[in-house]
Amino acid sequence: MRIQQFSPIIFLWTILGLPFHAFAQEVSYTPSVHGVIRGKYEYQPDIDSHRFEVRNARFNFSGLVGSPSLCYKAEIDLSDEGEIKMLDAYVNYKLFDLFADSTKTKDSGRSLEFTIGQMRVPFTIDAKRSPNDQYFANRSFIGKQVGNVRDVGAMMTYRFYPEHPVILEGGFFNGSGLTNQKVWHKKLNFSTKAQFFFAKNWNLTLSAQRTKPDSVRIQTYDAGIYYQDSHWHIEGEYLYKCYADNLYNKVHAVDAFVNYDLPLKRYFKKISFLGRYDFMTDYSDGMKLSNGRLTTTDYARQRLTGGITLSLGKPFQSDIRINYEKYFYQANGNPKESEKDKFVVEFVMKF
Repeated sequence: MRIQQFSPIIFLWTILGLPFHAFAQEVSYTPSVHGVIRGKYEYQPDIDSHRFEVRNARFNFSGLVGSPSLCYKAEIDLSDEGEIKMLDAYVNYKLFDLFADSTKTKDSGRSLEFTIGQMRVPFTIDAKRSPNDQYFANRSFIGKQVGNVRDVGAMMTYRFYPEHPVILEGGFFNGSGLTNQKVWHKKLNFSTKAQFFFAKNWNLTLSAQRTKPDSVRIQTYDAGIYYQDSHWHIEGEYLYKCYADNLYNKVHAVDAFVNYDLPLKRYFKKISFLGRYDFMTDYSDGMKLSNGRLTTTDYARQRLTGGITLSLGKPFQSDIRINYEKYFYQANGNPKESEKDKFVVEFVMKF
């Protein structure tokens, strides 16, 4: 299926042609500093081996510059599995309540934002979550291998707040990731995401993107839905990926999980009980060709994850995650060392 091309010139002209609205009230231009640290212990029973790891030590700086409608963010991870990585570095223009009637309530307003720089592209539900927002110690296959994309580009976000809110995101990106920013591209790549809060406690998310990490274009589609109330979070997501010129087989991935929160009055704020099933078919990251075909990066597998999360403070702010992961591979599968059955205890602190 061929998707209609959009001109980046028209995209930027639309942004520059929009009126710019700023707040009249006083605001603070002092930078804010936030971060998250995740320390974990893992044990693999198959090989009777242990390890400790600082999975993330992220710090970000954000604030306003010259106007309440202009802000920035820069985020760096000092220990992403032992490596230092620059993650986010972008400028954001906020156009609040662009078409809203001042006599109406906030729930009927609209907002528009423009972002340019380095960022996680608008795509999927689980891959978009930051480390402190994850429900499990380790990300789903969609969140880690198949749908995890950070890139450099420009995007717009439109929020519409009727009785059932809608959030639309879309933009153009290099498509080659964070490390190949100086490469010239004949065609820019894109990523789009639409969220529909179609009923109380329900969210439907649809996404599509095109990337070109090296010489092969990849088209990916994703659909997800979740229900969330004061105790339950139930979520399911499906991802489909296809490669240009059939240089690799179609990829399918699923993530489905349930989380139940039980409030506590002593020692902990709450305890959460979690269960997840996810699977993926053979997958290629599109970076390497061999004998005219893309090589396999990750082999097909299924996984069952069970666990509990103990919250010391606000949810996703100070948590202890205890998980057990059970993997199932096909006969021809070649598991990576870290993609096997394991017991995980993780301490998460957000500030």
